[in-house]
Amino acid sequence: MAHCEKECLKCTGKYCVSKVYIFSTIQPENFKKISEIIVTRKYKKGQVIFFEGDVEDKLYIVNKGKIKIYKYNKEGREQILYILSEGEFIGDMSLLKKGNFQFNAEALEDTYICTIAKDDFDAIVTKYPEITLKILEVLHDRLMNLENLIQNLSTKDVEVRIASMLKAFAKDFGIKTGEGIVIELPLNREEMANYIGVTRETISRKLTVLQDDDIIELIGNKKILIKDESYLEL
Repeated sequence: MAHCEKECLKCTGKYCVSKVYIFSTIQPENFKKISEIIVTRKYKKGQVIFFEGDVEDKLYIVNKGKIKIYKYNKEGREQILYILSEGEFIGDMSLLKKGNFQFNAEALEDTYICTIAKDDFDAIVTKYPEITLKILEVLHDRLMNLENLIQNLSTKDVEVRIASMLKAFAKDFGIKTGEGIVIELPLNREEMANYIGVTRETISRKLTVLQDDDIIELIGNKKILIKDESYLEL
């Protein structure tokens, strides 16, 4: 019972506000006011949160879990743009102007999402204008990440693409240990292949070669141990 209560607490609006970067300048005693306008919803693994073309009129905050932001290319293949985890958000462009989403969002695991309607968020920004600067910082980082993704996809060197992907995963989801960096993979093999624009067979084969070369160790389907960290700098 205590565990359930603890988990429920982590899915409240107040808890959600407390861990979002753009709200970091707000005093904790004011979190409750913001949490009162938050709507929280649970999405099952594989459930779509919104589709490309849907009206972008609210901020979506990942309270617990992970989501992928993706589009479909001209060949109909999925191209993952971002992976968002606890405390991160999407829908930031709607805070500047209402429009339509240019991508899709799907839960990678059972996920709790907090939403704040644009009109409500406008009122928050009016009261706490410093939030706008935080949003611009996040937009800058997102643009840099997209530029890196485009650069990686433009190279024909699959090794470089895989190294770049694992480097990003190590930064966002890795844990340093005495043996190396253990990465809790946010994507399955097919999604990893889509992320870097190769086939599932190619990435499975390349990962096996890296393991044979003692650069990585595959721990089931969900974890990778980076044993030779110099590989990430390809």
